[in-house]
Amino acid sequence: MVGEATRTSEEEEEEEEEEETLLKLISPLSSKILQNPFAHPLRDDEEAFSSTVNFKISRNITNGKDGNPSNGLLLRTFTSHAGISTSGQNINVKGGIAGFSALYIVYKGKAAFSVTPVLPTFTKLDSGLHVVDRGGCMMLKFTPAIGERKYDWEKRQLFALSPTEVGSLISLGPNDTCELFHDPSMLSSNAGQVRKSLTVKPHSTGGGYMISLTVVNNILKTKDYISVPFTTAEFAVVKAACSYALPHIMGWDRVTEKVEKVNSGRRTPDIKFDRGQLMDSEWDK
Repeated sequence: MVGEATRTSEEEEEEEEEEETLLKLISPLSSKILQNPFAHPLRDDEEAFSSTVNFKISRNITNGKDGNPSNGLLLRTFTSHAGISTSGQNINVKGGIAGFSALYIVYKGKAAFSVTPVLPTFTKLDSGLHVVDRGGCMMLKFTPAIGERKYDWEKRQLFALSPTEVGSLISLGPNDTCELFHDPSMLSSNAGQVRKSLTVKPHSTGGGYMISLTVVNNILKTKDYISVPFTTAEFAVVKAACSYALPHIMGWDRVTEKVEKVNSGRRTPDIKFDRGQLMDSEWDK
């Protein structure tokens, strides 16, 4: 007869610490939230949101066995500007499927990083057609470390990737660099008061990437910089996860799901979306 395995008190304590750490990443608002990580109310961002994407691709083109660049450095730069009003559509609002939460978390010595999809919400028109009311995003969260395996959840910084910005990330090659800029007041006279910049670049020695977030608040006279190194495997997971989630944050999965229902002639229960369960908006502190 095989005896039943038992856990030691040390193993139980370690498991409880891991659960507490995960809950802090999901909802770092207060100790009360740890008892119920989904209890906090919805806090929509009512500010106008604007973003600038400065996407740079740099490649060394080499011919010959000596590895010397024969065609020099090819630099392609693509810059786009987009202004999005939260009154109609917002890529940085909370969103999720009721009762579910999933994060990909990377812990490093100086900071922790997590990414999770924030699904879009839909509204029903008088015609009966459902359209996207608030767009989805991939929410990146950066949390600085204050000690060994300790992180300051109160100083976490958020950066919401729109579908186009997700495309910039997943299309990166091994020698490419990507820079993304966000300014909530870019299209107004208050432009530049608060500015975020996300930089993704390969390690100079190869074998991984560095993702850095800079947040400049000219109102509070503060500047925060958080940098997280990624191994090749960790960055591959981020890219694959973003690639898989892309049609979902665009709401296309709901469209194809409807088509499949019609074609198969069977009914499946609709998924209920609750934008208040998963993440804070990027600008709501």
